[in-house]
Amino acid sequence: MPKETISARRPETPDRKQYHIEVKKGDVAESVLLPGDPQRVARISKGWDSFTEVASHRQYVTHTGFYKGVPISACSTGIGGPGTAIAIEELANVDVRNFIRVGSCATLKEHIEIGDLIISTGGVRLEGTSKQYVRPEYPAAASYEIIMALVEAADTLGFNYHLGISASTDSFYLGQSRPGFNDYTQSFSETLVKDLTKANVANFEMEAATLFTLANVYGFRSGAVCAVYANRVKDEFAVKGEESVIACGNEAVKILAEMDKEKAAAKKEFWMRGLHKKAV
Repeated sequence: MPKETISARRPETPDRKQYHIEVKKGDVAESVLLPGDPQRVARISKGWDSFTEVASHRQYVTHTGFYKGVPISACSTGIGGPGTAIAIEELANVDVRNFIRVGSCATLKEHIEIGDLIISTGGVRLEGTSKQYVRPEYPAAASYEIIMALVEAADTLGFNYHLGISASTDSFYLGQSRPGFNDYTQSFSETLVKDLTKANVANFEMEAATLFTLANVYGFRSGAVCAVYANRVKDEFAVKGEESVIACGNEAVKILAEMDKEKAAAKKEFWMRGLHKKAV
């Protein structure tokens, strides 16, 4: 009996599920929230009208449902660029077009408090995954429409939020200017916080630059909002703000859907404030 095989170049299961995330077309919504932590998916979906767990494989947990009547999904990526890129590739294959990272970060600005939100406008590509896709000079930029949806969500919900550029790294330790085992360090690591602070970078995290780069290369929309767990200037750390960042992400998906309806009604390619007045 011949052995059943699938393509090594584009691996999908025989029933057309994506190899890593184990979802197929119809399993996920057009807009997906991307937490790093698989356990955060359940904390995201508990605020929806209804949901179903459609897949759980390796680090990738996926729920799909409705939030205030709007179709929505959440899929965990795990930590870092490589896992994030796999999620984006395979979610794109099943018709996802809007990607919003919902995570945590460390701020590089003294005035930003633990528990505040940072909405990324772009990313410093200190990770290596995006360099596998395009030359390092290519910018990692968030979609302006998703930035605006996140801003409106945070503002409507009354959260303290800030906009700025995020630095995405592959290393939580030396890559973010923390010492390694036995206080191992390198000179480039020791000056990194000071250098990025001088360059007006808002925060460290590990996925946004990969997300923004791939989304722009493929023509999708992407954004990121992170709760501040650490302040590297004041040397403070506390797990605070997860509920806020989740609520902001969920609300932003609803707002983005409303923006798209307004664009369609006005027969416009781009959205702008007050467009709904022209669409009447």
